[in-house]
Amino acid sequence: MEFSFGDTTIAITCRDRAALLAEVRRRLDGGRGFTLATLNVDHLEKLRRDAGFRAAYAAHDLVVADGNPIVWLSRVARRPVALVPGSELVEPLAQAAARAGAPVALIAGSAAAADGAAAHLQRVAPGLKVVLRTAPGFPFDPEGAEAADLAHAIRGSGARLCLLGVGAPRQERFAAFAARQLPEVGFASVGAGLDFVAGLQRRAPAAVRGAKMEWLWRALSSPRRLGPRYVKGAAILPGHLREAVRLRSQS
Repeated sequence: MEFSFGDTTIAITCRDRAALLAEVRRRLDGGRGFTLATLNVDHLEKLRRDAGFRAAYAAHDLVVADGNPIVWLSRVARRPVALVPGSELVEPLAQAAARAGAPVALIAGSAAAADGAAAHLQRVAPGLKVVLRTAPGFPFDPEGAEAADLAHAIRGSGARLCLLGVGAPRQERFAAFAARQLPEVGFASVGAGLDFVAGLQRRAPAAVRGAKMEWLWRALSSPRRLGPRYVKGAAILPGHLREAVRLRSQS
């Protein structure tokens, strides 16, 4: 499944969770880095108006569908992909790193999230080595002096996998920036995933997720912050639906 933004095309490169984790394991075992992005409607809206975000996203090796609208659009286009929420990738990525003997860096939105996530992941991924945990200042410049210092710290730590939880577009832009300097490191942008495993945010109940209504649960839990985001996302879906129908006619 592909999404076009002028002269930039963003493609889902891993159609489901199994394919993604198999590729991550191959790269960790082979000492090769990667950049992983989890595409959702909020990202589509930001990609439409942020050229730097588009360039960073286009440079990512691995992209999955993190959002039911992305999955629905892929089905309309007859290029089906499965739902792979970034928040559900934190534990399996840590477990893959532990099996490969790959040290991990946690770059979170707060020190509490970094510390809490480290403690949780070391419980669920026995043998995991968390060699760096930090929270950049806000606002974090993902391609400036602070980003260069952070990339230097990752290099010095010996981390082979970096979990980024500082929000879009900063995490994806930093991943693309740092990957050019650290080609042996995997950078996975997991959004609120670190907050979830640290216990600082709560995911929607399983029944709500099963009903495909997690977006509404989140919007109601933080209406001022997330309400406008979902409104903007809904506004761009008709255009993407038209493009999915066009792709369907070509298949």
